[in-house]
Amino acid sequence: MLAPLRARSRLQLQCLTHPPRRTFVASPTRFKSSPSKTSILSRSFTVARFTGYLCLSSVLGVFIVGAGFFVHDAFTYNEKHVERVPVSPLALHPEKGGPKNLPIARVAVDDEEDEEHKKLAERPRLVIVGGGWGAMATLQNLYPGDYHVTLVSSETFTTFTPLLPSAAVGTVQVRSLIEPIRKIIARLRGHFVQGKAVDLVMGERLLEVETISSDGKKANLYIPYDKLVIAVGSTSSTHGVPGIEHCFQLKTIADAQMMRRRIMDNFEAASLPTTTPEERKRLLSFVVCGGGPTGVETAAEIYDFCQEDIMNYYPKICREEVSIHVIQSREHILNTYSEAISNYAENKFNRDGVNLVTSARVGAVTPEHVIYTVKTAQGEVEQHTIPSNFVLWSTGIAMNPFAHRVTDLLPNQVHKKAIEVDAHLRVRGAPLGTVYAVGDCATIETSLVSHLLELVQEADRDGNGKIDYGEWEIMVPRIKQRIPMAADHLSEVKQLFELYDTDADNSLSLNELTELLTEIGSKITSLPATAQVAAQQGKYIGKKLHRIARQKSVMEANLFAPDAGVGVDEAVMKPFKYQHLGSLAYIGNAAVFDLGGHSFMGGLVAMYAWRSVYWNEQVSLRTRCLLMIDWTCRGLWGRDLSRL
Repeated sequence: MLAPLRARSRLQLQCLTHPPRRTFVASPTRFKSSPSKTSILSRSFTVARFTGYLCLSSVLGVFIVGAGFFVHDAFTYNEKHVERVPVSPLALHPEKGGPKNLPIARVAVDDEEDEEHKKLAERPRLVIVGGGWGAMATLQNLYPGDYHVTLVSSETFTTFTPLLPSAAVGTVQVRSLIEPIRKIIARLRGHFVQGKAVDLVMGERLLEVETISSDGKKANLYIPYDKLVIAVGSTSSTHGVPGIEHCFQLKTIADAQMMRRRIMDNFEAASLPTTTPEERKRLLSFVVCGGGPTGVETAAEIYDFCQEDIMNYYPKICREEVSIHVIQSREHILNTYSEAISNYAENKFNRDGVNLVTSARVGAVTPEHVIYTVKTAQGEVEQHTIPSNFVLWSTGIAMNPFAHRVTDLLPNQVHKKAIEVDAHLRVRGAPLGTVYAVGDCATIETSLVSHLLELVQEADRDGNGKIDYGEWEIMVPRIKQRIPMAADHLSEVKQLFELYDTDADNSLSLNELTELLTEIGSKITSLPATAQVAAQQGKYIGKKLHRIARQKSVMEANLFAPDAGVGVDEAVMKPFKYQHLGSLAYIGNAAVFDLGGHSFMGGLVAMYAWRSVYWNEQVSLRTRCLLMIDWTCRGLWGRDLSRL
């Protein structure tokens, strides 16, 4: 009896602790049950927890950043005492000398202020003239301790010139495009002299510089050098057109600032109720002379300014009366780019209502008009006039005054627009290895005939005054070494020899060789006057000078003469060779790229690619940050419409 009772009790206990499972069959007409209150509370708690984490981390981040600024300021804003700084008497009272008996700055004011400067004072003197792309690239590729560096420039800052059209309409601020030269040269513990180079005494290695004192008086002095790099750039070519003084030129920050004032003044005057319709049209007529990158980008920036800011903040009649004209002497704008890019830019301007006047020549510019001529299909010349109060002149380059002075000093300088240099960027005619020139002020020689006698002397092994095919094979590498740009025209060695061997005697006479070299030289095109060329040349010179400084003892042991420069350039580096990385231009909320035979053009995506390239090419992190802020402010609040 006890066993069955115990079994039943265990069964009842098991049923109480583990009730039998019930199976529910879902009916197709039954609604889904709503989430329980527990799951809703759980999710709410999770959201609140992560929101708290986010707020706490934000507060912590702000606290850390604020503490970082506080610590930075604690170490920045402190008292610094300068007492008894040693200065050489020769620095304060330079001795006079040279052809004009001027003060010679052989000792800088800070040459003795510490041990580092004292060591640098014993190094060879490197003087760089100019503050543009070539000069900055040279500085950036030198190493501290290589030279006693002095930079001479009329401006105290370097400018990112490709964005000057943007600065002219307020898309970016001018402060975002400049970097103080003293901050750049401080890495090399170099010296800066604000002045203008006016003359050169190559025999005594003296550079004459014109400075302006605090009272406005001009004073000249000599700066001695062991090596001189000329990077003074160029000026705008006037082509003999009268009235250029009424035009703007976009070369410097001051030019961009004057253009911006004129643009703002024109719109403010056009908004006055007393302005006549004819005067309003003249004020709002913008003429750009030149269809190159600078002219095209300026026209595009003015168009964007009118579309995005004038429409919002000025009377609508101002936007209606705006007219933008681009006058180009060639058949197409951006003629140095591919045909597809040129056509794309022209179509874009035509859609935007920008008036393109091609195959035209500006005859004169007056304070109120631009006069130009075009040829009709019948060959007749027609004259047209555009009323305007804003004219930008952007048509070609001319020689800088100091570069012109250098060419006058040397008898073999015959180029009319630049200083002629050899393949190692040495100024032709100057003492070998002492004077270099880079950028817009320089052009690499393309004449092969000038080296004829030297080439024949090296290759004519039998001394008969003729060059047979075997000697021609020896001569070709020598030509490429002297003029690297001729390499593309010397690929067919055998065919060239046979083509110019007119008497079929299996040799080239001096006359035949002269004709061959003249023909090849005529096919070589000079490098364009662009920032890309100047930057690559400056980089090349900087690396070369660094190698010369570091390998001086080795070269002296090998019987080289570094101070005279004989054979040094050839020993440390190969001749300069330009590598074209592509061209780009902004055409109004769109951009075009010409990358080594491949063209890329488009709207917003291309514009951001264009911005990315220019942002990456900035000279410092500071200008990158400022440029990014400017683009952000322009996107959120528009351009700055104030007149400064």
